[in-house]
Formats: sequence, C-alpha cells, structure tokens
Amino acid sequence: MATTDIIDTLAGIKPSSALDVIRAHRLQARENAQASYLSLFEPIDASDFSLVERAAVAAFVTGLHGESPVAAFYREKLAANAEAAALVEAIEVEIERGKTSGPYGAYPAGPLSIENKAGLIFRVGAERKATLGPRLVAALEHAHLLVFRPRDAASADMKALLDAGWSTTGIVTLSQLIAFLSFQLRVVSGLRTLAAVNA
Repeated sequence: MATTDIIDTLAGIKPSSALDVIRAHRLQARENAQASYLSLFEPIDASDFSLVERAAVAAFVTGLHGESPVAAFYREKLAANAEAAALVEAIEVEIERGKTSGPYGAYPAGPLSIENKAGLIFRVGAERKATLGPRLVAALEHAHLLVFRPRDAASADMKALLDAGWSTTGIVTLSQLIAFLSFQLRVVSGLRTLAAVNA
C-alpha cells in the first residue's frame, strides 16, 4: 500500500489540483522527498536512533521555526507515541527557550569574518534533563546548533553526542533528519504560499 505523500499532506495539496500538476512535473524530486521521509521516520532499523527520539527531535526543530502545519504534524507524531507522554511538555518548553533568529556564529579569520554574528548558545534546561535523558539532551543541543549556528559546528560537538551514547551511524542519521526537516519546512511553506496566491 502506498503511503500518502507527506509534503502533499502538509501543504494541503489535493489530487488533480494545480499544485498537484506542478509537483507532477518534478516527479523524481517528489519521489525522492517522500523516500527521504520514509527512510528517516519509518525506517527498517531504528536501533541507532529510536522512533521516539526521531519524533522528539522533529517536534523540536520544526517548533523552533514557528507554528506551522509541519510543526503541528511532528508535535502530534510525538504525542501519539505511548512512550513519549512526558517528553511532549519538555520539548515545548525547550522550543520556547531555544527560539531565536539566525544564522549566526563566527567564521575563521578572513574576508567572511565581517559576517560574524553573536547569538544564543542553546543548552537544555537543567529541570528537563532527567525527563529527556542524556541522548535527547545532546540531540536537541546539536539540532539547535545546526539550525542556528551551522558555521560553529566542530569536532567537540560530535564528541558530545558520542559521550551521550550516540553511535556514529546515529549521528549521521540525526544530521540527515535535521537537514531534511529544514528542506521540508521550506518546501511546504513555499507551496502553501503559492496556493494562497493562486486561490
């Protein structure tokens, strides 16, 4: 049975609509985006990065970008997991604590240094560390780094994930998931804007 295309769902695209026709012109891109979603959120093997952790990171990352159908979808995805009831509130609090604007960070000394910009260095609140556990604490802090301070990412950040119990495979998948969410948010926002303009 085919899984409903997630971008179509989040963008509110109906079969045979003008946006459906537009997306059909880029069928390979459409299929690849759906395949990425399935591999990240419905994987065959989630042993290095559990489904609950994936939903928690997704709720956090999309929530940092503001309220949207995408953020609501991943918040509901997390809430629907029986193991995640205690995580939902903790994630919501950390989203509010982590909201900022970016990108910011520092380039190595050189011509790009003129673009250096200071900003929030996010750390999970001490009150929620026990609820989230060391793996999710490290994952949320890393996600915030990649969303708002990608130019500051360094080997020490990888070590923090390893020290928290992440495998190298899990770290790669975590980074892929964060990148996919940024892509998905932009595509859905663009499609919904296009639909509103053509309404």
